[in-house]
Amino acid sequence: MCFSAPASFIAGTVLTATGVVTIKKVKKKREIPLALIPLFFGVQQLIEGVVWLSFNWAMPFLNSIATYSFAVFAYAFWPIYVPITILLVETVLWRKKVIIICAVLGTSVGFYLLSLIILFPVSSHIINNSIQYLCYSFHLPFSLQAVFYITATCVSTLFSSHKMIRLLGIATIIFLGIAYYFYAITFASVWCFFAALLSLIIYAHFNFSMPRHTTQK
Repeated sequence: MCFSAPASFIAGTVLTATGVVTIKKVKKKREIPLALIPLFFGVQQLIEGVVWLSFNWAMPFLNSIATYSFAVFAYAFWPIYVPITILLVETVLWRKKVIIICAVLGTSVGFYLLSLIILFPVSSHIINNSIQYLCYSFHLPFSLQAVFYITATCVSTLFSSHKMIRLLGIATIIFLGIAYYFYAITFASVWCFFAALLSLIIYAHFNFSMPRHTTQK
Protein backbone atom coordinates (compact mmCIF):
# COMPACT_ATOMS: atom_id res chain seq x y z
CA MET A 1 0.00 0.00 0.00
CA CYS A 2 1.06 3.58 -0.34
CA PHE A 3 1.06 4.42 3.37
CA SER A 4 3.20 1.84 5.19
CA ALA A 5 5.27 -1.31 4.80
CA PRO A 6 2.88 -3.54 6.83
CA ALA A 7 -0.09 -2.38 4.79
CA SER A 8 1.78 -3.07 1.55
CA PHE A 9 2.69 -6.58 2.65
CA ILE A 10 -0.85 -7.31 3.86
CA ALA A 11 -2.37 -6.06 0.61
CA GLY A 12 0.24 -7.94 -1.40
CA THR A 13 -0.37 -11.19 0.45
CA VAL A 14 -4.17 -10.95 0.12
CA LEU A 15 -3.98 -10.12 -3.58
CA THR A 16 -1.45 -12.86 -4.30
CA ALA A 17 -3.62 -15.43 -2.52
CA THR A 18 -6.69 -14.16 -4.36
CA GLY A 19 -4.81 -14.46 -7.63
CA VAL A 20 -3.98 -18.10 -6.93
CA VAL A 21 -7.63 -18.84 -6.13
CA THR A 22 -8.76 -16.96 -9.26
CA ILE A 23 -6.46 -18.99 -11.51
CA LYS A 24 -8.06 -22.19 -10.21
CA LYS A 25 -11.43 -20.96 -11.50
CA VAL A 26 -10.20 -20.58 -15.08
CA LYS A 27 -11.94 -22.83 -17.59
CA LYS A 28 -10.15 -21.78 -20.78
CA LYS A 29 -6.45 -21.16 -21.39
CA ARG A 30 -7.11 -17.74 -22.93
CA GLU A 31 -8.58 -16.63 -19.58
CA ILE A 32 -5.36 -17.31 -17.66
CA PRO A 33 -3.71 -13.89 -18.31
CA LEU A 34 -6.83 -12.09 -17.04
CA ALA A 35 -6.97 -14.33 -13.96
CA LEU A 36 -3.32 -13.49 -13.20
CA ILE A 37 -4.02 -9.77 -12.76
CA PRO A 38 -4.71 -9.91 -8.97
CA LEU A 39 -1.58 -12.01 -8.45
CA PHE A 40 0.59 -9.56 -10.39
CA PHE A 41 -0.86 -6.66 -8.42
CA GLY A 42 -0.06 -8.62 -5.27
CA VAL A 43 3.56 -8.94 -6.36
CA GLN A 44 3.66 -5.22 -7.11
CA GLN A 45 2.36 -4.37 -3.65
CA LEU A 46 4.93 -6.68 -2.06
CA ILE A 47 7.62 -4.85 -4.03
CA GLU A 48 6.37 -1.54 -2.68
CA GLY A 49 6.58 -3.03 0.80
CA VAL A 50 10.27 -3.60 0.11
CA VAL A 51 10.58 0.04 -0.99
CA TRP A 52 9.22 1.06 2.40
CA LEU A 53 11.63 -1.26 4.20
CA SER A 54 14.55 0.15 2.23
CA PHE A 55 13.78 3.56 3.71
CA ASN A 56 13.31 2.19 7.21
CA TRP A 57 16.56 0.23 7.02
CA ALA A 58 18.52 2.93 5.17
CA MET A 59 19.50 0.53 2.36
CA PRO A 60 19.93 2.54 -0.87
CA PHE A 61 20.85 -0.49 -3.00
CA LEU A 62 17.69 -2.33 -1.97
CA ASN A 63 15.72 0.86 -2.54
CA SER A 64 17.07 1.15 -6.06
CA ILE A 65 16.21 -2.45 -6.98
CA ALA A 66 12.69 -2.22 -5.51
CA THR A 67 12.05 1.22 -7.00
CA TYR A 68 13.01 0.13 -10.52
CA SER A 69 10.97 -3.05 -10.14
CA PHE A 70 7.91 -1.07 -9.10
CA ALA A 71 8.44 1.40 -11.95
CA VAL A 72 8.57 -1.39 -14.53
CA PHE A 73 5.28 -2.77 -13.22
CA ALA A 74 3.55 0.59 -12.90
CA TYR A 75 4.71 2.31 -16.05
CA ALA A 76 5.64 -0.37 -18.60
CA PHE A 77 3.92 -3.65 -17.71
CA TRP A 78 0.29 -2.67 -17.17
CA PRO A 79 -0.40 -0.69 -20.38
CA ILE A 80 0.88 -3.65 -22.40
CA TYR A 81 -0.67 -6.43 -20.35
CA VAL A 82 -4.18 -5.16 -19.55
CA PRO A 83 -5.61 -4.67 -23.06
CA ILE A 84 -4.10 -7.94 -24.26
CA THR A 85 -5.81 -9.88 -21.46
CA ILE A 86 -9.13 -8.23 -22.28
CA LEU A 87 -8.67 -8.94 -25.97
CA LEU A 88 -8.05 -12.63 -25.31
CA VAL A 89 -11.42 -13.10 -23.59
CA GLU A 90 -13.43 -10.96 -26.00
CA THR A 91 -15.67 -12.63 -28.60
CA VAL A 92 -17.55 -9.70 -30.17
CA LEU A 93 -15.80 -8.64 -33.36
CA TRP A 94 -16.31 -4.87 -33.23
CA ARG A 95 -15.27 -4.79 -29.59
CA LYS A 96 -12.13 -6.77 -30.40
CA LYS A 97 -11.20 -4.26 -33.08
CA VAL A 98 -11.44 -1.36 -30.62
CA ILE A 99 -9.50 -3.25 -27.97
CA ILE A 100 -6.79 -4.05 -30.52
CA ILE A 101 -6.33 -0.31 -31.06
CA CYS A 102 -6.04 0.14 -27.28
CA ALA A 103 -3.50 -2.70 -27.17
CA VAL A 104 -1.39 -1.11 -29.90
CA LEU A 105 -1.37 2.20 -28.02
CA GLY A 106 -0.58 0.41 -24.76
CA THR A 107 2.27 -1.57 -26.26
CA SER A 108 3.72 1.59 -27.78
CA VAL A 109 3.60 3.60 -24.57
CA GLY A 110 4.70 0.64 -22.46
CA PHE A 111 7.91 0.12 -24.41
CA TYR A 112 8.47 3.87 -24.60
CA LEU A 113 8.22 4.22 -20.83
CA LEU A 114 10.39 1.13 -20.36
CA SER A 115 13.08 2.80 -22.47
CA LEU A 116 12.89 5.87 -20.23
CA ILE A 117 13.24 3.69 -17.14
CA ILE A 118 16.33 2.08 -18.67
CA LEU A 119 17.91 5.31 -19.93
CA PHE A 120 17.10 7.72 -17.11
CA PRO A 121 17.24 7.54 -13.29
CA VAL A 122 14.20 6.45 -11.34
CA SER A 123 13.97 7.40 -7.69
CA SER A 124 11.50 7.11 -4.81
CA HIS A 125 10.89 9.42 -1.85
CA ILE A 126 8.52 9.51 1.09
CA ILE A 127 6.20 12.51 0.94
CA ASN A 128 3.21 12.98 3.26
CA ASN A 129 3.19 9.32 4.31
CA SER A 130 3.16 8.14 0.69
CA ILE A 131 5.85 7.25 -1.81
CA GLN A 132 6.66 9.50 -4.73
CA TYR A 133 8.21 7.83 -7.78
CA LEU A 134 10.16 10.16 -10.02
CA CYS A 135 10.43 8.81 -13.54
CA TYR A 136 11.52 10.96 -16.47
CA SER A 137 8.81 12.45 -18.69
CA PHE A 138 5.70 10.77 -17.27
CA HIS A 139 3.35 13.43 -16.04
CA LEU A 140 -0.40 13.04 -15.70
CA PRO A 141 -2.71 14.28 -16.98
CA PHE A 142 -1.32 16.51 -19.76
CA SER A 143 0.92 14.33 -21.92
CA LEU A 144 0.43 12.12 -24.96
CA GLN A 145 1.91 9.11 -23.20
CA ALA A 146 -0.58 9.59 -20.36
CA VAL A 147 -3.46 9.53 -22.86
CA PHE A 148 -2.11 6.32 -24.40
CA TYR A 149 -1.56 4.82 -20.95
CA ILE A 150 -5.09 5.56 -19.73
CA THR A 151 -6.58 4.38 -23.01
CA ALA A 152 -4.77 1.06 -22.67
CA THR A 153 -5.37 0.41 -18.98
CA CYS A 154 -8.83 1.94 -18.51
CA VAL A 155 -10.65 2.72 -21.74
CA SER A 156 -9.96 -0.75 -23.15
CA THR A 157 -11.98 -2.31 -20.32
CA LEU A 158 -15.03 -0.21 -21.18
CA PHE A 159 -15.37 -2.01 -24.52
CA SER A 160 -15.46 -5.48 -23.01
CA SER A 161 -18.66 -7.47 -23.38
CA HIS A 162 -18.20 -8.70 -19.80
CA LYS A 163 -19.99 -6.60 -17.18
CA MET A 164 -17.43 -7.14 -14.42
CA ILE A 165 -14.57 -6.03 -16.66
CA ARG A 166 -16.47 -2.88 -17.61
CA LEU A 167 -17.15 -2.28 -13.90
CA LEU A 168 -13.42 -2.63 -13.24
CA GLY A 169 -12.70 0.00 -15.88
CA ILE A 170 -15.26 2.47 -14.57
CA ALA A 171 -14.04 2.08 -10.99
CA THR A 172 -10.40 2.42 -12.05
CA ILE A 173 -11.13 5.68 -13.88
CA ILE A 174 -13.02 7.05 -10.88
CA PHE A 175 -10.16 6.25 -8.53
CA LEU A 176 -7.66 7.64 -11.02
CA GLY A 177 -9.40 10.98 -10.62
CA ILE A 178 -9.52 10.67 -6.84
CA ALA A 179 -5.85 9.69 -6.62
CA TYR A 180 -4.73 12.56 -8.85
CA TYR A 181 -6.91 15.14 -7.11
CA PHE A 182 -5.88 14.27 -3.57
CA TYR A 183 -2.42 12.74 -4.11
CA ALA A 184 -0.99 14.36 -7.24
CA ILE A 185 2.60 14.25 -6.01
CA THR A 186 2.45 10.57 -5.06
CA PHE A 187 -0.08 9.65 -7.74
CA ALA A 188 1.63 6.53 -9.11
CA SER A 189 1.80 4.81 -5.73
CA VAL A 190 -1.73 5.72 -4.66
CA TRP A 191 -3.43 4.88 -7.94
CA CYS A 192 -1.60 1.56 -8.14
CA PHE A 193 -2.87 0.77 -4.66
CA PHE A 194 -6.46 1.57 -5.63
CA ALA A 195 -6.10 -0.40 -8.87
CA ALA A 196 -4.66 -3.33 -6.93
CA LEU A 197 -7.70 -3.48 -4.65
CA LEU A 198 -10.03 -3.08 -7.61
CA SER A 199 -8.39 -6.07 -9.26
CA LEU A 200 -10.40 -8.18 -6.80
CA ILE A 201 -13.25 -7.57 -9.25
CA ILE A 202 -11.42 -10.03 -11.51
CA TYR A 203 -12.03 -12.69 -8.88
CA ALA A 204 -15.71 -11.73 -8.84
CA HIS A 205 -15.77 -12.02 -12.63
CA PHE A 206 -14.59 -15.63 -12.52
CA ASN A 207 -16.49 -16.56 -9.39
CA PHE A 208 -19.91 -15.08 -10.08
CA SER A 209 -20.21 -14.32 -13.80
CA MET A 210 -21.87 -16.93 -15.95
CA PRO A 211 -20.03 -18.06 -19.10
CA ARG A 212 -20.90 -15.65 -21.84
CA HIS A 213 -21.68 -16.77 -25.36
CA THR A 214 -22.74 -13.67 -27.18
CA THR A 215 -23.54 -12.60 -30.71
CA GLN A 216 -23.85 -8.91 -29.93
CA LYS A 217 -23.31 -6.48 -32.76
